[in-house]
Amino acid sequence: MPLKLADLTPGSTHSAVVVEDLTRTQLIQYCGASGDYNPLHSDEIFATQVAGYPGIFAHGMLTMGMAARMLTDYVGDGRLLSFGGRFKAQVWPGDRLTASATVTGLRADDSAADFSVSVQNESGVSVFEGYASARVDR
Repeated sequence: MPLKLADLTPGSTHSAVVVEDLTRTQLIQYCGASGDYNPLHSDEIFATQVAGYPGIFAHGMLTMGMAARMLTDYVGDGRLLSFGGRFKAQVWPGDRLTASATVTGLRADDSAADFSVSVQNESGVSVFEGYASARVDR
């Protein structure tokens, strides 16, 4: 059932766990899906010994994609009008990520809702912050 304007109030939040335990296999699968084979995301020796990180970490766009999935699950497929944001912290194998969308505005004139979007890890660290707007039914 499509989301309706009347179902939303400014300040209300929808949240969903988008990954329980991010695996190294998921990181490698995303390398293949995206075509981005940067060794920071797949080669432990390169990430630690050459680049100086504690280990491999997720692509920022993987995190953003998970947030987008939460949004489309909430508002419906084909309803996003805009979506963007910033990567705030790295996402590591083993992380549990929760994505949230908070209503920041309702636009009855064009049947749309605006949201602030965030993704936090299991420690409450914000790893992604952004915005979205979506078409909603009247």
